[in-house]
Amino acid sequence: MKPRSIVFDLFGDYIRYHGGEVRLRTLTALLECFDVGESTVRVVMARLRREGWFDTRRDGRETVYALNDKSWRLLDEGRTRIFERSREPWNRQWSMVIYSVPESERALREELRKELAWLGFGPLTSSTWVSPHDRLTEIQEHFADQPSIQLDLLQCTSSGLSRDREMAARCWELDSLDADYATLLRTYRPRMRSYRAGSLAPREALVERMKLVHDYRMFPFRDPNLPEELLPTGWHGREAHDLFLQAHEALKAPADGFFVEAAGTDRVA
Repeated sequence: MKPRSIVFDLFGDYIRYHGGEVRLRTLTALLECFDVGESTVRVVMARLRREGWFDTRRDGRETVYALNDKSWRLLDEGRTRIFERSREPWNRQWSMVIYSVPESERALREELRKELAWLGFGPLTSSTWVSPHDRLTEIQEHFADQPSIQLDLLQCTSSGLSRDREMAARCWELDSLDADYATLLRTYRPRMRSYRAGSLAPREALVERMKLVHDYRMFPFRDPNLPEELLPTGWHGREAHDLFLQAHEALKAPADGFFVEAAGTDRVA
């Protein structure tokens, strides 16, 4: 767990519900639980501020950190992807993006590909990406001010469900993703009894909950949340998501209690 990832997870799961800002000394005490030293915390927070993630203010002799509006929007978007998974019926409509970017604009092309992947599109070919979800508007709005990108945005259907499944297998590495979901289940399923029984000390619960988020957080960015019709037989993704939600909730009370104690008040700043 990298210190900067711990910082963002603390804001997403705790600090946002206790004033939305945090004193540096409080943040230092919390990261000590993850064996991150004070000097490292200071370096990380200074770097994140320079990168434009945080605003700061002075409270006496102390520095108080708060995410800015842009950072909160990105954090909320990521949190939605992690905690909310659509299970609506599929109408068998594919959203298709065909793009053309000048060779001189390689950075822009990479940004486009990252945005497509973020929204759950997969590469049918290098410049043709598809998704079973209707997210063409998001792509159009995101790159509306980039005239060097030519976008053809289409909605279409294939010749049949067998072709749909073949397309999904080409666009996403579903077998390896499913294997990683199975590993997550093997790791956390045996721990659920102790979580529900409240067997962990509050500090342990906070660390365990943060590790849980860390271990699960990248799955939604690899997993396009495909309709059931396109999933391989025996798919573990939905079971893994349900287990994640249950474990996250089971650890909430003791982890929250430790956070409030570490902060020294029911409001952090």
